[in-house]
Amino acid sequence: MVLGTAAKASDFSKPWKNADRALVIDAYEYNSIDWAELATDKRIVGFINKASDGLPPPYVCLGSETDVKLCKALWKRYAVTRELFQTRKVVAKALGLKWGAYHLARPGNPVEQANNFVDFAEPAPDDLIALDIEGIDPTQWMSLEDAEEFVRQVHRRLGRFPVLYSNGKTAQYIADNRYTYRLLSRLPLWYARYKPDIDVHFPMGNWQGYALWQFSAKANCGRFSCPYRVPGTPNDIDVSVAPMKADELRQQWAFGGLVDVPADYLASIPVPIPREAGLAGKVTITYADVATPPTFEELVAVLGARWEKFRDGFRMPVVKTVPQRPSFGIVQYVAWKRAGQRTPEQLDAAFAAADPVSTASTTLDRPRH
Repeated sequence: MVLGTAAKASDFSKPWKNADRALVIDAYEYNSIDWAELATDKRIVGFINKASDGLPPPYVCLGSETDVKLCKALWKRYAVTRELFQTRKVVAKALGLKWGAYHLARPGNPVEQANNFVDFAEPAPDDLIALDIEGIDPTQWMSLEDAEEFVRQVHRRLGRFPVLYSNGKTAQYIADNRYTYRLLSRLPLWYARYKPDIDVHFPMGNWQGYALWQFSAKANCGRFSCPYRVPGTPNDIDVSVAPMKADELRQQWAFGGLVDVPADYLASIPVPIPREAGLAGKVTITYADVATPPTFEELVAVLGARWEKFRDGFRMPVVKTVPQRPSFGIVQYVAWKRAGQRTPEQLDAAFAAADPVSTASTTLDRPRH
């Protein structure tokens, strides 16, 4: 499946102000939800809930008394969190909301984390699934290399891809290194940035737009000011906007495919715009198309072939098979090369008929002075 995530220019500047743009809530276990109040906001199309967090707790609690207590506490939290997750799923779907789940990526075995996520969330085919990567420090968060393996394992088990949740800095790093992270950079992007305008910040690369933009959270929503207040939720609830209407989001929900790769460009080489257009106001900056950089294997193959051709150009003719004759100079050599056959009689005839001028030889017997 290939998925396009193009967005209009207006979708990069306070799109939540547009009443026809669909909204999505995402929550974790400590967010309180008044479902009756929440259901009154008809712009809310989906609800994405945190599912798993890193690796699952150990199956058997062993070690010191402190270790055993911590292990049991982790299991209790895991069980309560999963029960709350399943309860919210039932309620959200009963209210007609689309459902989704995300995994918070931590350091550790990515395959085990992917299995933990799938087993925890038990996603239906029409449920959205997402991988939450909070940063690029592999000591605090899952490394991007492991994240690609996580995505592969999810695809092996479910036959579809997750959405990538990421903040501006991490998304920009992935976009800048999209030839290294060829899978992550093609996942539909759930972009987290708490600014009213993101047109100059958006990580253009394979992404030409976002699938969802998380624009409101505890970071920019308080008692006196908030980009958007959702009824029945506290100020710290996360709210995302989609670059489409509610019906369109319902049709595309779950995503599950990869973003189509457009013609590539160099971000440092924008296409010039007329001075009049620039002075007139806001314009859309485009970039010059360039060919997709070759892979390392392609470079090795091309350079190897060119080196062989270059090396062969400097090889001298093999002369050990040249007939050994008393007066065998350049004239005779050319005649020998021109001869179609190699019998002694024919060679003698060719040597005798050789013309120094036609063979480009200028060697003449002249007395030295």
